[in-house]
Amino acid sequence: MKYCYECSEELEEKYLEGEGMIPYCKKCGCFRFPIFSCAVSMVVHEPRERKILLIQQYGRTDNILVAGYINKGECAEEAAAREVREETGLEAEYLSFNRSEYFAKSNTLMMNFACEVKTTDLSGVNNKEVDRAQWFSYEDALKYIKPGSLAKRFLEDFLKKQGVI
Repeated sequence: MKYCYECSEELEEKYLEGEGMIPYCKKCGCFRFPIFSCAVSMVVHEPRERKILLIQQYGRTDNILVAGYINKGECAEEAAAREVREETGLEAEYLSFNRSEYFAKSNTLMMNFACEVKTTDLSGVNNKEVDRAQWFSYEDALKYIKPGSLAKRFLEDFLKKQGVI
């Protein structure tokens, strides 16, 4: 962040005790901590059949995880369950935090969760948001998810915890 989001004055680095060097606006007399978006992504899985759901969106052919932004006033867990329901028609249960990573391309902190679903029925997929949804075995999901993606790193972490890799 180079400019103050209140007055547009160029920011300078200033030491703040206990925090280190923080952008500071001389005109406003305020420290300006970084502002970024927060989003969730989910490893949607059906553990009895050892399947993972991957989706394709926006005309792209890459397989990715279900994901979406957190709405104002919503906690991350609520957003995760809502996004799974909105995009797939499935009800998330047993939601558990996997890990997070900052995604610089969109200035977003991505928080990844794993969630189980009771059914693999994809008849409720939202065709306005999801072009294609498909279940994969744990091993095939790792093969077919977008190479080099944040989604793949989240999936790898989940599968390590499951003892698959």
